[in-house]
Amino acid sequence: MTEFVFRDDSYLQSLRASVTEVTAEGGIVLDRTIFYAASGGQPGDSGRLLRDDGSPVVIATAIHPDGDKTKIVHVPAEGADLPVVGETVTVALDWEQRYRLMRMHTALHLLSVVFAFPVTGGSISQDKGRLDFAMPEVPENLEALEAALNAMILADHRVTQEWITDAEMAANPDLIKTMNVKPPMGQGRVRLIRIGDVDLQPCGGTHVRSTGEIGPVRLGKIENKGKQNRRVNLLFAA
Repeated sequence: MTEFVFRDDSYLQSLRASVTEVTAEGGIVLDRTIFYAASGGQPGDSGRLLRDDGSPVVIATAIHPDGDKTKIVHVPAEGADLPVVGETVTVALDWEQRYRLMRMHTALHLLSVVFAFPVTGGSISQDKGRLDFAMPEVPENLEALEAALNAMILADHRVTQEWITDAEMAANPDLIKTMNVKPPMGQGRVRLIRIGDVDLQPCGGTHVRSTGEIGPVRLGKIENKGKQNRRVNLLFAA
């Protein structure tokens, strides 16, 4: 198992860790990491592993191998000189990329508040994000919804995490907003992200500490993705 340090401190930009495995494909597994692995619509982090001789191992992304949510594999750039099992390295994030993903991910949680429809999918990138909704018709008051979204951001709500048991999650299905992506259960507990008094939902991703860090956003194109499905794009306004 990998210790997911980013869950308790998503602002940590570097740490020391030990190599526990090098996979047959050349992926690097550490005993602990600040790299988020691609899942839930959020891409994996990139950055570097710095060896003690000063040489960097560029990491292109991070993934969960074969659906194993307890382990994170750091995928090196092609041709990288790999560390060996037992070696200690300094893990360093591409912080600019990570922070933009954190801001957008938190903004999408708020988007699911102002668009009060079941979520059927979503994805996050550095420049924009999107949620798909089971929404038969596009609301007419889009300007008001955008204003409400930016008002929640400006209110600077605190963003915190808490944990409940699998049994508590099963007993509270209304917490789940996503129709096609279920919260990770089977490990005994589920992580919830709370945004002030406006939102609470299961999520394993990285988030900012308060909504004021998101900055202003604007609604982008709303696309028809089926009879009952509408895709709402969200962009940073500055």
